[in-house]
Amino acid sequence: MAGNVLFLCTGNSARSIMAEALLGVLGAGRFNAFSAGSRPTGRVQPHAVELATALGYPADRLRSKAWDEFAVPGAPQMDMVITVCDDAAGEACPIWPGHPALAHWGVPDPAAVSGDDDSRRAAYRDAFATLRRRVELLLALPADKLDGLAAASALRQIAEETR
Repeated sequence: MAGNVLFLCTGNSARSIMAEALLGVLGAGRFNAFSAGSRPTGRVQPHAVELATALGYPADRLRSKAWDEFAVPGAPQMDMVITVCDDAAGEACPIWPGHPALAHWGVPDPAAVSGDDDSRRAAYRDAFATLRRRVELLLALPADKLDGLAAASALRQIAEETR
């Protein structure tokens, strides 16, 4: 059975979207990937869309949405909730049904990079590469590391190993 993983960021426009796409494609069948934001922008960054769709993630799944969608009755119950930006990690999150494993995988915000288009693209590629490595390490975990406290510890270790 596939586990549900929610990636959180403040705006849900870049990092959490890319993490959702990566796990959605690379972990297909093993994980169901979702993303959301505490204060969603309502718009997905074009460079994030470009990287996600090049990976094979369906463009129609890419939308900026509030984390409230996943904290209501009838929403998918999450097994893991991973923040990917420092702002979201410090915010008071909803109470997640089922007590999922929580972890923080901080990644610098590529949307905050200014400069020419090449500089901005490079920032997105760097963030995407960091998230890809972390998702690959998550996928390499044995089943006994994916429950409860063991999962939270393993997810934190992935962030530590890939700084």
